[in-house]
Amino acid sequence: MKQVFETERISFVKVSECLINDYLTMVNDYENVNRFLGTRNMTFTAEQEAEWIQSKLKEEAPVFSMIEKSTGKFIGNTELMNLKETEGEFGIAITAAMQDRGFGTEAVSAMIGYGMNDLGLTRIFLRADPENARAIHVYEKCGYREYDRKDDHVFMEIYRQDHTTIKMP
Repeated sequence: MKQVFETERISFVKVSECLINDYLTMVNDYENVNRFLGTRNMTFTAEQEAEWIQSKLKEEAPVFSMIEKSTGKFIGNTELMNLKETEGEFGIAITAAMQDRGFGTEAVSAMIGYGMNDLGLTRIFLRADPENARAIHVYEKCGYREYDRKDDHVFMEIYRQDHTTIKMP
């Protein structure tokens, strides 16, 4: 797996077919992950995951698998999607076994830094499930602010306030 960047505890690597079983465990976990994704109640197959990986690699999308540096364990995936000019949409999923350990805060901060410093974004937005209070708390802690709310989504955004470098954890 090719590392793209790292933080104190996380290695951000390109998505890889060698992680398909980990991806499936994560995205098919309705209680802890799937119910908060836009693809609720879907069960994904290995073939679908392989197609997804190949499409992301082909388009050179900024999507990364997160690996715990000290153990080599899979943490989850994170992505900047729908890139347009100077903005993009953030997404993250963390496998149940690695939740509640601070990886979300570290990863969100890192992706803000990556998006703004490396990709030149000035705005990163996201959609969160209103029932996912834990994720919303992490986003707020990392600087995101709510700008709209619907029954099924909380819309949040963060802007680059000036031209200084955003610090990564």
